Amino acid sequence: MPSRSSARLAALTVAAVCSAASAVVIASPAHADAVRIHDIQGTTRISPYAGQQVTDVTGIVTGVRSYGSSRGFWIQDPSPDADPATSEGVFVFTSSAPKVAVGDAVTVNGTVSEFVPGGASTGNQSVTEIVRPTVTVVSSGNPVPAAVVVDAGSVPNKYAPEGDPAANGSVNGLTLKPRKYALDYYESLEGQNIRVKDTRVVGATDPYTELWVTVKPQENANPSGGTVYGSYKQQNTGRLQIQSLGAVAAFPKANVGDVLAGVTEGPLDYNQFGGYTLVGNRIGTLESAGLERETTRKQGERELAVATYNVENLDPGDTTFAAHAAAIVQHLQSPDIVSLEEIQDDNGAKNDGTVTAGQTVRKLIDAIVAAGGPRYDWRSVDPVNNADGGEPGGNIRQVFLFNTERVSFTDRAGGDATTAAGVTGVRGKAALTVSPGRIDPANTAFNSSRKPLVGEFVFQGRTVFVIANHFNSKGGDQGLTSQYQPAARSSEVQRHQQAALVNGFVKDILDTERKANVIALGDINDFEFSGTADVLEGDGELWSAIKSLPREERYSYVYQGNSQVLDQILVSPAIRRGVFEYDSVHVNSEFHDQISDHDPQVLRFQP
Repeated sequence: MPSRSSARLAALTVAAVCSAASAVVIASPAHADAVRIHDIQGTTRISPYAGQQVTDVTGIVTGVRSYGSSRGFWIQDPSPDADPATSEGVFVFTSSAPKVAVGDAVTVNGTVSEFVPGGASTGNQSVTEIVRPTVTVVSSGNPVPAAVVVDAGSVPNKYAPEGDPAANGSVNGLTLKPRKYALDYYESLEGQNIRVKDTRVVGATDPYTELWVTVKPQENANPSGGTVYGSYKQQNTGRLQIQSLGAVAAFPKANVGDVLAGVTEGPLDYNQFGGYTLVGNRIGTLESAGLERETTRKQGERELAVATYNVENLDPGDTTFAAHAAAIVQHLQSPDIVSLEEIQDDNGAKNDGTVTAGQTVRKLIDAIVAAGGPRYDWRSVDPVNNADGGEPGGNIRQVFLFNTERVSFTDRAGGDATTAAGVTGVRGKAALTVSPGRIDPANTAFNSSRKPLVGEFVFQGRTVFVIANHFNSKGGDQGLTSQYQPAARSSEVQRHQQAALVNGFVKDILDTERKANVIALGDINDFEFSGTADVLEGDGELWSAIKSLPREERYSYVYQGNSQVLDQILVSPAIRRGVFEYDSVHVNSEFHDQISDHDPQVLRFQP
């Protein structure tokens, strides 16, 4: 996955412009007589007053946001109507720090706008706002309207309606059905004061001071207390993002499974990074569940242990080498072969043409030795500068580490950034034409994306072919809370092409040697139930071994409160039919102090 920090920085820059620019602006705005907030919100996602001036909109201030690019405040009508589809709250965008306080009774004149966080290209829903306001404070110290309690009994189990085909699948024009669909329910509360109580954390606190909770603690729960994402049809409707209107320093540093005990309360917002968000005036007290990092078992003498680990843009300037080494030595138990993803070049993101990564890898190997692990040897292929995607100048690539006391590497000269590895037969056995090498690096399927790294290993006299992958990221896909339902997954087109090429290479090996031991592993950037996995598995050439785990244990990554699979180890029939054991080792994804956003995976088997 791409670095969220860079994506968010760019998005916030855009948001600073779009907060004003995406407001509806017309030369001579239509004018509406005094209206109530529920009239402005209406019964669909788009206000019937969008683009119109409104006057004397009354409400009580329920929250004030004085920071960031979206400054303003929320007001709520203390006298609601009887329609469950119409929200009683709305955001007033002021652009500068608001001069109101919670409890102020105000009247607002302004223009109704539909603001799309991140811009229309994201496919996000819009937020109904009043922009360019004139605000009059009528009185202060008024009681805030009672918060709507959001809990397991109020949120529907169905996620979203099917979008209108006549509107390219948008749900914007559909009448809200808050008792039937979760997204409609949350939309019917947009801008309103809501309350959750004793909620379990399903997405750890991140650097942007936000976390995810669930109001449905039994919904697809896993042993850590997270919520497993196991199907495109079940989006886990109880998930809700939590942010704070208070001091950032006081925001709880939570791990998955912890509980925000007591009441968390504030206006319901919608933002680019996660959709519906409770922006708390009041945050519950953190109660730790004592989650601990997992440790897998050590491989046996006759077992080959092969692991994959995305180390998230590791470069020599990082401070995480000792922690990564500890993860590999202590928690992964020093696997015989480790496929690393996101190893950056020797000066990181400095964009000066450097493509070598020897300093990065040697620093990690030295840290592993210091942690009590073996002195791994390594193989990789340097990419063409800035040709493989990722952070500009970083030149991320896959790297093989291997323990020479247990495994040997079969070097075959000629592999480089642009030479395609092939398969040949040697006395009835499959062999690579170059090792290490890259699979079809000139193919357009790998444009601006990592090329698969393939190597030939020998363990106790048996050859094992390993293909290290880092497929195209999900960047560009529409979010789960998109206005388009079902949300489009445009990025998977390229992943399907990549998966087909890797499967074809594996087929070449198996056509040459039917019982060959082949492993394709890495950051596949897609789920075990996805079309990408189907293409990669093909007609049985490969099988994703994470499927050997119970469904509640299948995850390597937590995104927006969904514990999901992105990292996989796929095996050929010879391995699948034998004795093997798979483990998803949860050392990162569920923790607020993670050193990578991915959990490593390990496979132990007897070739």
